[in-house]
Amino acid sequence: MDRREFIKLTALTGAGLALPHGLGTLAAAAGPAARPDLVVAHGASPGAIVKAGIDAMGGIGKFISRGDIVVIKPNIGWDRTPEQAGNTNPEVVAAVVRLCFEAGAKKVKVFDRPVNDPRRCYVQSGILDAVRPLGAEMDYMDERKFKDMELKGEALKSWALYTDVFEADKVINIPIAKHHGLAKLTMSMKNWMGVMGGSRRQIHQKLDESLVDLSTKIKPTLTVLDAVRILTANGPQGGSLADVKKLDTIIVGTDQVAIDSYGATLFGMKGSDLAYVKIAHQRGLGQMDLGKLKIRKVNV
Repeated sequence: MDRREFIKLTALTGAGLALPHGLGTLAAAAGPAARPDLVVAHGASPGAIVKAGIDAMGGIGKFISRGDIVVIKPNIGWDRTPEQAGNTNPEVVAAVVRLCFEAGAKKVKVFDRPVNDPRRCYVQSGILDAVRPLGAEMDYMDERKFKDMELKGEALKSWALYTDVFEADKVINIPIAKHHGLAKLTMSMKNWMGVMGGSRRQIHQKLDESLVDLSTKIKPTLTVLDAVRILTANGPQGGSLADVKKLDTIIVGTDQVAIDSYGATLFGMKGSDLAYVKIAHQRGLGQMDLGKLKIRKVNV
């Protein structure tokens, strides 16, 4: 490192971008090789931190090309308002949709298979009203589009999955970080349950292994973990504002295992405390050890 690079790195650290010990190293400011593995963006505006986080990863143009058909998969599983933190924050989803269109996306589709009534979930979550004016398609999932697909997993050999996910040019996963009674936490990998057909309760007997099997089949271009508000108890549905903690944070990256491992720290846990993160790491799907990652913090 020459004197100029040292001064630049020192300035960044002084600006509040240094990370706690054991959570990786600060990525240098210039050059493709210096791009971080994860970006943690914090600030009062959900739209601003989404843009800052994606910019720090190299910009939306690194992930979305002109003419792309993009699928965005938030968590819209519950008949809950944004303040209750049961679903992905609508401002976070809208910010990603806006960036995709700015990058030249031809079409952006937003959908989920809710547990509660889809008509209520789409409206109550605030996501429908947030993305449709931007030009995104947000239709209810069509049962005819679920097709049996081979997974060759440890727990799931095959399952009916939503074909739009696999026919898109790019897929962006936008889960919310929240408590889950069985899995402990639900974040990136568990969000893929929303593209499963049939009776999803069947996988609860081997939930952790099943989540990893799903994640070997569905590989997003980008993941944006919403931690603007996190649900700390009584998840995944929640309902009480007493269980909600406002963090004004998002985590951006391409490694779902790394994102879920970092997300665990928001709840005072480690990635290894989550069985599905540990199994995914062991199976080579991503990096669980945050100390081996370049993590950049951005304050907006």
